[in-house]
Amino acid sequence: MSKLEIKNISIQTESKNVVNDISMEIESGSIHVVMGPNGSGKSTFVNAIMGHPKYTITNGEIILDGKNITDMATEKKAQKGLFLSMQYLPEIPGVTLVSFLHKSYRSLNDPDISVVDFYELLKKKAEELDIDPDFLNRHVNVGLSGGEKKLSEVLQLAVLEPKFAFLDEIDSGVDIDSLRKVFKALSILQKQGTAFLLITHYNTILDHITPDFVHVMKDGVLIRSGGKELVAEITEHGFGSFVD
Repeated sequence: MSKLEIKNISIQTESKNVVNDISMEIESGSIHVVMGPNGSGKSTFVNAIMGHPKYTITNGEIILDGKNITDMATEKKAQKGLFLSMQYLPEIPGVTLVSFLHKSYRSLNDPDISVVDFYELLKKKAEELDIDPDFLNRHVNVGLSGGEKKLSEVLQLAVLEPKFAFLDEIDSGVDIDSLRKVFKALSILQKQGTAFLLITHYNTILDHITPDFVHVMKDGVLIRSGGKELVAEITEHGFGSFVD
């Protein structure tokens, strides 16, 4: 079993403190949900963990299975089993999804796998998730709808099988059919041991998963942590009812 320990992390961008003294432990197969109003630092939190150059961790540590990875380069964190699905996904014209993922898979898993063998593996994963195999030859995020972009991320998750996945609003701007496919993939990966930290604004997430932990973030601080009952409290009273 793997464990990711986030210890007293504080984050700064452009000399401004955005996240302050956040601690969290995430174990294999668990689901954590982070909720909070816009501008509360949720996206900053997960981007900084992965080493986004825009953000600086000014205090605290990130410990993966007993090893400090706080200052490790983003690609090295990915090789250690961390994965980030960003809220706004970049387009990569001229690069197909199968080509993109083949290079990633070789770096993380099997450096000798051929394009042909990998294509068959990827096609099988797509079929398991009810994703049209024609999707594999589309250029990465180019001309894709919001739902298609999320399915692209989910397919990447299914193939790369990370230990810990941070998903920033994976349920935003997604139609109901795509949403079912998204959470079907998450359920499969959770059973295989992947842990998730999901950032969301929507209480409807409980229609698709049962989180182990729910965290409420406000003004860069985790002000409450608990079980799924916190989602119901947010639905009834809003974030304004939570105080530091």
